[in-house]
Amino acid sequence: MSDASWETLSNQAVAVCGVVYFLALLSHLVEWSALRKLPVSVGSITAPARSGAGGAGGVAVAERGPDAEGDIDEDAERRTNLFGRLGLLLTIIAVAVHLVALVGRGMAADPNRVPWGNMYEFTLSGTFFLAAFYLALYRRFSLAWMAPIVTGLVLVLLMVDVIWLHEEVAPLTEALNSPWLVIHVVSAVIATGAFTLGGIGSVLYLLKERAERRGTSGGYLARVPAPAVLDRVSYRMHAFAFPVWTFAVLITGPIWAHQAWASYWNWDPKEVWAFITWVVYAGYLHARATAGWKGRNAAILALVGLATLWFNFVGINFFSSTSQHSYAEGAGVTHVESTRL
Repeated sequence: MSDASWETLSNQAVAVCGVVYFLALLSHLVEWSALRKLPVSVGSITAPARSGAGGAGGVAVAERGPDAEGDIDEDAERRTNLFGRLGLLLTIIAVAVHLVALVGRGMAADPNRVPWGNMYEFTLSGTFFLAAFYLALYRRFSLAWMAPIVTGLVLVLLMVDVIWLHEEVAPLTEALNSPWLVIHVVSAVIATGAFTLGGIGSVLYLLKERAERRGTSGGYLARVPAPAVLDRVSYRMHAFAFPVWTFAVLITGPIWAHQAWASYWNWDPKEVWAFITWVVYAGYLHARATAGWKGRNAAILALVGLATLWFNFVGINFFSSTSQHSYAEGAGVTHVESTRL
């Protein structure tokens, strides 16, 4: 295939996976609308369905008590299981097509390269790792309750990426043409996906805890796990992501910077904000381990870390005119080359 054909394939795959993510979101919304017709004690989304009651990956439905037999909406229960399984299947398909888009983007360049040369490609990769990480942990942490949020978030980010951030395929600049780019970016994006999932858990914890305190926990919040479970899941996500982020920011990043700019630390805005993010998350984990911080305070601190993370990922490219990482926006290639030592 020619480079133009690979680029066309990548663009088409992005469009297809966006449609499939949208269909997955619709499936999960139908699933949720069906759950509203079931008592909270009967319908649950805190775990994948049992093999005998909804199949793999569907919405779990608790076993019925003898006194509830006549109160169950059979159609709503079947719809819940059907659309839960369908939403998960569509998400798997969307992630597979998403991967095709990434591979096609890299193959479209001459010479072939990793698809991380500008902000469009970074966002395309980031959304892929977010969705893939969600699927990888779906059963381990029973993340069915997170499905509509993840699919909706990935869909919105892809729309922003295609509409406002799209760039034509171009060769990597000299600063980016390094094996350390692969190691640094892969670890950073994996950590970003895990931090984002942990942040979703923290947001839901704050909402659930506030609703229960006021006695208004209904609808979606009534079917997410208890606040203690949300807090535990969020903590485990952050505990996994932090050492990966440390490896990306404090080890591979400086090595790559020294190779590209002859200095391990340049006080570049992205370097500074990456370190700020590291400090916030280090404080979060330290507070939980030593001061026993749990619940609301921990969730707020985790969201502060998430805000610094996403500002570094997106905001620096638009608000900083001095960053040596301005290649990430696509328009700063000459700036990178002129500042390289």
